[in-house]
Amino acid sequence: MEIKNVFDTTFSRYGSVKSEYEITSLIKAMGHTPVPKDVIYVPSDEELERLPIKTELQQYEFGGIPIQIGYCNGHNKKLNGLEYHRNSELNIAVTDLILLLGKQEDITADFTYDTSKVEAFFVPAKTVVELYATTLHYAPCHVNEQGFQCIVVLPKGTNTELTFERKREGEGKLMTAQNKWLLAHKEAKIPDAFCGLIGENLSI
Repeated sequence: MEIKNVFDTTFSRYGSVKSEYEITSLIKAMGHTPVPKDVIYVPSDEELERLPIKTELQQYEFGGIPIQIGYCNGHNKKLNGLEYHRNSELNIAVTDLILLLGKQEDITADFTYDTSKVEAFFVPAKTVVELYATTLHYAPCHVNEQGFQCIVVLPKGTNTELTFERKREGEGKLMTAQNKWLLAHKEAKIPDAFCGLIGENLSI
């Protein structure tokens, strides 16, 4: 599939590139995080969250509400799923990586999504991107065999375990964690996830 650059104007329907933040401390702090052969996601990391930049991101990107800073690392070449939240998400590329993105508006009335609508974007290392709330996304893909590292900033509690009984009809069947609605591809065999992705399980 065609891989566009995140600085391309076509990315504007999915998010924006942020250049106003000094992220050196975050990039350095990611040195302690593992890069497994599959994918690991940690919603909240104490070492990242104790850095002064957390206050800056909380105030100016999330309007003052509590946030969490975590990471998604590993090796991946597949789409496997697409998720969305009720808010924007910040991704900070520690390494070069590729994001596979879609639009929530393209989810049909029966909660399926045609994977042929997905677009791929290359994100250079040390780039900060905002993904809008209506942007479908999932784990990044790696560019080289060393894998990928991506810092993920979200409102506090997002992607953590549900503390209530989820509904099993309508949009409720997509909910797999707090503030997380997921459409999975059947090939990915994601436990307890609704298989709403129709078409090819895209690969980079």
